[in-house]
Amino acid sequence: MLITLLWNTELCFPQLPNTSCRRPEPPHLDTLLIYILLYSISLLTAALNLLVIISISHFRQLHTPTNILLLSLAVSDFLVGSLLMPVEILLTETCWMLGDLMCALYFLLPVIIVAASVGNMVLISVDRYVAICDPLHYTVKATQRLAIICILLCWTCSVVYSIFLLFDNLKQPGRYNSCNGDCMVNITGVVDLVVSFIIPITAIIVLYMRVFVVAVSQARTMRSQIAIVSLKTGQVKKSELKAARTLGILVGVFVICYSPYYCVSLVGHEILVGSKTEIFMMFLMYINSCLNPVIYALLYPWFKKTIRLIVTFQILRSDSHMANIL
Repeated sequence: MLITLLWNTELCFPQLPNTSCRRPEPPHLDTLLIYILLYSISLLTAALNLLVIISISHFRQLHTPTNILLLSLAVSDFLVGSLLMPVEILLTETCWMLGDLMCALYFLLPVIIVAASVGNMVLISVDRYVAICDPLHYTVKATQRLAIICILLCWTCSVVYSIFLLFDNLKQPGRYNSCNGDCMVNITGVVDLVVSFIIPITAIIVLYMRVFVVAVSQARTMRSQIAIVSLKTGQVKKSELKAARTLGILVGVFVICYSPYYCVSLVGHEILVGSKTEIFMMFLMYINSCLNPVIYALLYPWFKKTIRLIVTFQILRSDSHMANIL
C-alpha cells in the first residue's frame, strides 16, 4: 500500500493511475541555470519591446507608416516575452492540469503571434520596396490609415489561419496526448511550411533583392555627386536607403531565427508541438523577439533618445509627445 501511495504521488493525476502521466522530475542544477537564463531573456524581451511600444505610441514625430508597422511587430514581440516564453518554460516542468480543450486553445496563441510576426515582416518589406523603388508615389500610397488597415488585416488573418491550422485539435481535443497531464497538438506540416515560411520568406527575399539593387544604384549615384539631379528625377533619399539597410538587418535576423524550425519540415519530418525538439526550436524563434529592439537600439538614434526620455520620466511632461526626436 505504501509503495502504491508513493508511486501515485509521482503522477499528474493520482486518481487515474492507469492513464496519468508521470510528473516531471525536479530540474538539475544545469537545467535550472538554463531556465533562469531563459526567464531573464523573457523579461528583457518584454521590457525592451514595451519601450518600443511606448516610444512609437507616445511621440508624434514617430507616427509614420513604417513605424506603425514596427509598432505592430513590437506588440507581437512583447506578447512573446510576456506570455509565450514564460508559459513554455513552465510547461516543460509541470503537468497540464487545465484539460484537453484548454490545451488546444492555448496553442492558438503562439500560432497567432508567430503568424502575425511573419505577416508584419512581409508588410515591412513591402513598405521598404515601395519607398525605395517608387519614391514619387510613396507618400501617396503609404499612409498611416493604410498601415493600420494592413495591420488589422494581418492580425485577423493570423487568427483565422491559427483556427484552420489547429481545427482537428479543436474538434477532437487531446487526440495527440499520450496520457492525462500531457499537452500536445499536431500541426499539418506541409500547410504550415508553405503558408508560414516558404511564401512569406520568398516574398521577403524577392522584395529585398529588388531594394538592394536599387539601393546600390542610388549609392553610386550619390558618389557621382549628382544627388540634386537624382532628387529631381524621383530618386530615393539617403534616409530611406539607411532605413532600408536597417530593416534589411531586421529581416535577415528574422530569417535566421525562423529557418531551423521550418527546415525540419522542409526535409520531411513532422514536429509534434509540445515535444522537447519543438520547444527548443520555438525558443530560437522567440529569441528573435528580443533581438529586434536591440537592433533598433543599435541602429535607430531615435530609439536611444526615447529610452532616455522614458527612463528619466520626462515622458510624463504634458508636452513630451511633441519632443524633437528625429
